[in-house]
Amino acid sequence: MQPDKFYYDNKIVRDFTIATLVWGIIGMLVGLLVAVQLYAPAANLDSQYTTFGRVRPLHTNAVIFAFVGNAIFMGVYYSLQRLLKARMFSDVLSRIHFWGWQLIIVSAVITLPLGLTSSHEYAELEWPIDIAITLIWVVFGINMFGTIIKRRERHLYVAIWFYIATFVTVAVLHIVNSFQLPISAFKSYYLFAGVQDALVQWWYGHNAVAFFLTTPYLGMMYYFLPKMANRPVYSYRLSILHFWALIFIYIWAGPHHLLYTSLPGWAQSLGVVFSIMLIAPSWGGMINGLLTLRGAWDKVRDDVTLKFMVVALTAYGMATFEGPMLSLKEVNAVAHFTDWIVAHVHVGALGWNGFLTFGVIYWMIPRMYKTGLYSKKLASFHFWIGTLGILFYAIPMYWAGFTQGLMWKEFTPEGLLKYPNFLETTLRIIPMHIMRSIGGTMYLAGVIVMAYNIYKTMTLGKLVENEAAEALPLPKMDETEAKKEFWHRKLERKPMALLVFSLIVILIGGVVEMIPTFFISSNVPTISSVKPYTALEVQGRDLYIREGCVNCHSQTIRPFRSETERYGEYSKAGEFVYDHPFLWGSKRTGPDLHRQGGKYSDAWHYNHMLDPRTMSPGSIMPAYDWLITQELDTTTTASKIKALRSLGVPYPDGYELTANQDLDKQAKGISDNLAKDKIKVGSNKEIIAIIAYLQRLGTDIKAKN
Repeated sequence: MQPDKFYYDNKIVRDFTIATLVWGIIGMLVGLLVAVQLYAPAANLDSQYTTFGRVRPLHTNAVIFAFVGNAIFMGVYYSLQRLLKARMFSDVLSRIHFWGWQLIIVSAVITLPLGLTSSHEYAELEWPIDIAITLIWVVFGINMFGTIIKRRERHLYVAIWFYIATFVTVAVLHIVNSFQLPISAFKSYYLFAGVQDALVQWWYGHNAVAFFLTTPYLGMMYYFLPKMANRPVYSYRLSILHFWALIFIYIWAGPHHLLYTSLPGWAQSLGVVFSIMLIAPSWGGMINGLLTLRGAWDKVRDDVTLKFMVVALTAYGMATFEGPMLSLKEVNAVAHFTDWIVAHVHVGALGWNGFLTFGVIYWMIPRMYKTGLYSKKLASFHFWIGTLGILFYAIPMYWAGFTQGLMWKEFTPEGLLKYPNFLETTLRIIPMHIMRSIGGTMYLAGVIVMAYNIYKTMTLGKLVENEAAEALPLPKMDETEAKKEFWHRKLERKPMALLVFSLIVILIGGVVEMIPTFFISSNVPTISSVKPYTALEVQGRDLYIREGCVNCHSQTIRPFRSETERYGEYSKAGEFVYDHPFLWGSKRTGPDLHRQGGKYSDAWHYNHMLDPRTMSPGSIMPAYDWLITQELDTTTTASKIKALRSLGVPYPDGYELTANQDLDKQAKGISDNLAKDKIKVGSNKEIIAIIAYLQRLGTDIKAKN
């Protein structure tokens, strides 16, 4: 039998590699801007488009979907062709995928600073962009499965199992978390509200980490690490256990982000149990990777690509041990809402995703350009400056997190809060935030050096756009031989069966957690005194979302003495039934706001927005003076009221026709109230709506029947 001759497409891999480096530098520069604003708020350059609240989602989206996303496609397109002995199914689909993904990223760069956001963490992009993401993901899936179908290798290697699970799970997560009702071209409301919306978001949010930042990278690890070390994977059977246990268990763990909230206790407990179980498959993958290096550790000393891979696997092991520990209620009670979580996340992002990406690029580019790496010394410098950058970033953030968690909970011998003013904690950790930005700068410097090194490597050689290869056609399998095969080997011959089984495995956890919460009313008890937001409050809430306030302020008070003493009555599930979307937050850079209503005067809120330091000396909150000059857009009021009513908010029929009249009446009342404090501001300004919303927060349960 004559072997087939064909060509690997290296051009698409090169394109995704360049995009990875470009967006990585941009995303990290934005991250540095965000970090500096936490101790120097003037770093926003007095612009509403560069405040922490608006730019922080841009940083997370740029790093996750632009840097890591392009790196995933880079690694998949390179390894998939070689594992299947086939060129990608369609060069046209490859190009559509590449340019479509870059356009999605550009749309995020434009819309997020403009305040066009859904506010769901890691899913802030509005509905038209969500549709574009879905279409491009389908293009990627068709291209991947088309390549698998025309393969010249009978069995699918472990890396491809992870790629398949990534494709199907990300599709499910994205679609379910994007159930929205459009209001206009760039505004929508989530179909779910309050507790249910929180469950869906963190089912998505946690598993975005699992199936975008983890499973495709494990697939890349299983391909590239053995290639770099010139060793086979340590254990085939361990890889089977690792794969199926990981994708089954991971999907259940989302509720551990919502411990001590209004989420039903049984759902929280499920999240904790499965999070602890997650240690086993996660460490199984790490061990399988590190033991693959048995007999090759001498190479690590001299090969910079292996250095990056070893640190990446170590960071993965650390992060996947710490994650389950943070899901324990006793630990979570201290860590949640603090910088401890920031440190944890960045050990994974900078160490696991970043370093594995760098190692792959350093290994891959010289081979595609048929040349040596331009400078091993620069690569070594990148490794050490990057490693130091991670340490300078993570250690101060751990310290800051411990400080926050303990200061918030400390009482005096007399039984009073020792630090009743939230700002005392904020000021205490500023030195740690300065150190964090230094660590980030070091890490970014390493990436810039790498970009230069890779550019010079490319100029030394010439890209082999179509790399010649040959392989025997896939022969028919003997039935007797097929019957003797190990059961999983049979499954590895059937990509569609692998896809379906993966889908079933990942759906089980989501279905068990969500269906009771959605359909059993006792999970979310209603409170009769909780009423829908007024028209002005709806507009104010949307401005609050636009400014990204939820990035710094939570809106849920946990049932701890330290929190009820500081903020007021703990939050109840029934208080959030009209919240589309929920705004519980995941980080307290500022105090919780759920009981903010009536706590301060309208004049206090006005002055606080105009210049936070006049009301809170030392505050790191930026000024929001544009809210005082910009007019409130009331042309959207009717459509918003109508949409919310269709989602179950009990506004009377026809209320949308008179909503703006009610809005004007309430706005005039606030404007008149401000005038009594010698503050002259028109009732048509955005600041009025923001004040209305803040004054409403948490006031419903004070009027219990």
